[in-house]
Amino acid sequence: MITSIQGVLTSASPLHAIIELNGFGYEVNIPVTTAEKLPVTGATTKLHTHVVYREDAQTLYGFASPAERDFFRLMIEHVSGVGPKVALTIMSKLSLPALESAISAGDIATLSKCPGIGKKTAERLVVELKSKVGGSGLSVSNGSIASEGTALPGSNRHSDAVLALTALGYKTADADKAVRNAALALGAEASTEALIKKALN
Repeated sequence: MITSIQGVLTSASPLHAIIELNGFGYEVNIPVTTAEKLPVTGATTKLHTHVVYREDAQTLYGFASPAERDFFRLMIEHVSGVGPKVALTIMSKLSLPALESAISAGDIATLSKCPGIGKKTAERLVVELKSKVGGSGLSVSNGSIASEGTALPGSNRHSDAVLALTALGYKTADADKAVRNAALALGAEASTEALIKKALN
């Protein structure tokens, strides 16, 4: 099992990255939330990976942190009707803290707004994963892949900022994206208040 890959980022798009390692170029499928954290082309980067083996293909999926990879595995292994492509779509729409928060709260409306996810699939996500998120010890911190070891704001500050924006009328997905962008701009030490202020600008 390939659990991570580290090499030179030779190209990137919102859903794919090519990482060159020892003369080989590895195509890695990534969610938008990971693409947002990629360094510039030509820089060294590390992705935490999961490989799906099929008779006709071997597909590599990559994530910014081990927690995001583990959540991807939870979805494809425990939720009926959610395969790798659907799981990647879900993780492209919402960050891990927002996903865990929605599942813990049973927020079917937010989950069902992810492309390709209907109400029934959203309900299955809640039923199958509610007991596995939050108190399970699954970490929800967003690791930065631009410089390994640097963490972006933790789930509490992120979640609090998203909640504040939704209280102001933002849709959960829009609030989550705004807070993610604010976190990337402000860095690891940004307070909840700073994240909210940046997200509102």
